[in-house]
Amino acid sequence: MKLWKVLGIAGVAGVAATGAIIARGQRQRAQVTPEQVRVQLHERLGERAED
Repeated sequence: MKLWKVLGIAGVAGVAATGAIIARGQRQRAQVTPEQVRVQLHERLGERAED
C-alpha cells in the first residue's frame, strides 16, 4: 500500500512540475511583441536563404 502512495505523490509532483514549466514558457511567449516575432522570422528566412 505504501508503494502506491509514493507513486501517487511522485505523479502529483511530476504533474505540478510540468505545469510550472509550461506556464513559464507561456509567460515568455506572451511577452514577445508581434514586431519581435516578425523580426525573428525574417532572420530565420535570411539564414535559410544563405544555405
